[in-house]
Amino acid sequence: MGTRTADGPWRTLAERQHGVITLEQLRQSGVSWSAVVAHVEAERWTRVLPRVYAISTGRLAPGARLRAALLYGGASAILSHRTAAEAWGLLRPEPGPVHVTVPYGSSAVDQPPLVVVHRSRAHRHLRVPTDPPRTGRADTAVDVAVAEPDADSARRMLVAMLTSGKVTPAAVEHRMGERRPRRYRSALLEAVRMVREGVQSPLEELYATDVEAAHGLPNGRRQSPFSVDGTELYEDVVYDDVGAALTVRLDGRTHLIDGVAFRDRRRDNAGELAGRARLTYGWRDLAADPCTAAREVELVLRRQGWPGSALPCPRCTTQAAREWR
Repeated sequence: MGTRTADGPWRTLAERQHGVITLEQLRQSGVSWSAVVAHVEAERWTRVLPRVYAISTGRLAPGARLRAALLYGGASAILSHRTAAEAWGLLRPEPGPVHVTVPYGSSAVDQPPLVVVHRSRAHRHLRVPTDPPRTGRADTAVDVAVAEPDADSARRMLVAMLTSGKVTPAAVEHRMGERRPRRYRSALLEAVRMVREGVQSPLEELYATDVEAAHGLPNGRRQSPFSVDGTELYEDVVYDDVGAALTVRLDGRTHLIDGVAFRDRRRDNAGELAGRARLTYGWRDLAADPCTAAREVELVLRRQGWPGSALPCPRCTTQAAREWR
């Protein structure tokens, strides 16, 4: 065919695939190997992955990256793990490779830095009919969590996805019963339980695990209704069930919004008028030093009449541990 490839069905196909096409698709359209080599050497086309080409040069658009990874993986490849999570809106997009899952027996292997290939014996049960194809929401959430380096990270990752509003605890728990995760099952079930009991953000999960559970503090009641100016609002954590009029507020970004800031000030004033003690923590407070938060919560709880006592956790410093006794 020579170095100048006449337009044909291959171009229509490539355009439909975000400007990428496989060597096999080109050959089926009558484009010779020598023509492909000539286009690449002339820098009109780009070899993206083994047997996958872009009919242009320069940086690949996001859609082209996804399609190229799927074409490389083969006809059964589906988007999965972090890539599928971003497509579902479970996680915010971040730079990184495209994750695809293929059946066992596929010849596709990782192609850094563009593609990470996963294999699954349950592959045919994972695919949902989206364009491009990807794993279902619950499977995606479990896969992403299981890929974390330890159980704590897995639990927190799953809480983040469960509180995104894009997948439900019931769906994840049901899927875990059908397809048992290869590790961290207890931690993932704990994440499901926490969200069901009112944890609504990764910050609330951090408080529940690293402040309450790690230091033997009582479990507060989550999302407790509270009336302000005739409107029912919800407090993050209250300890009325153990006889302490203490409210703990976990301060996310929404306080920067004018309407929310006004509402929170009115809520603060209403709490003060009701004689409630209040403590407020943000992500930086709890991630850097949950032990100090635990000591503060214990102090107020005991002042309010809680008869129990907290314990130092493994993260507590030697000096802090002495303060517990």
